[in-house]
Amino acid sequence: MDNPALASLTGPHAHFAERRGRVLRYPTDVSPWLALPDEPDANDWADLAALVGPGGEAPLAGFQGRTPPGWEVTFSLEGVQLVDDGIPAAPDAEAVRLGPDDVPEMLDLVRRTRPGPFLPRTVELGTYLGIRHGGALVAMAGERLHPPGWTEISAVCTDPDFRGKGLAGRLVLAVAHGVRERGETPFLHTSAANTGAIRLYEALGFRLRRTTRFMAARVPEHAPDGHTPAAV
Repeated sequence: MDNPALASLTGPHAHFAERRGRVLRYPTDVSPWLALPDEPDANDWADLAALVGPGGEAPLAGFQGRTPPGWEVTFSLEGVQLVDDGIPAAPDAEAVRLGPDDVPEMLDLVRRTRPGPFLPRTVELGTYLGIRHGGALVAMAGERLHPPGWTEISAVCTDPDFRGKGLAGRLVLAVAHGVRERGETPFLHTSAANTGAIRLYEALGFRLRRTTRFMAARVPEHAPDGHTPAAV
């Protein structure tokens, strides 16, 4: 849970993993996250540079260490990780399963609400549920990172015209119900500055597990190369 992308890509999401040495990542149209070992060494950073390419950006979830000299931190966001502490998970009669055919609407909702990374194939990571009004998708939530025994609830968002109606909370509980049905525990991340979301999640029954950081670093233009990447 302290390194959830690594735990996911070496566990339930191993079929998505692209690997270079000890560094793993999702396909870039599935999720932006890359995963370093807990204590990366110089070879790991060289492999990361070769996997991303010179001048490319490497998004890292939960990495708390220092980047090597020459790497530019291009994004840094303090976050929190919250875990299920007895939430009243339950299915929702209005929630519908979303799939590949719904992706254009999902991408449009994400563009307008900015809940975090959601890409054309993110829907493949797990169950996504939505609520429609007049046929239009107005709220959604789904599953993203998947460390063994845990599932992250992510992409929680509501059309601005439909906020204040409790749709996001209902979808979180509905997604959590499916997670619980598999014998796993729901968790989620949000920005430490997003006090409104934190209040909502705590009111639903999540508790703070730890603080964390989401960051991206730019690979130096002349970073050392590594060996050829392979899917695992």
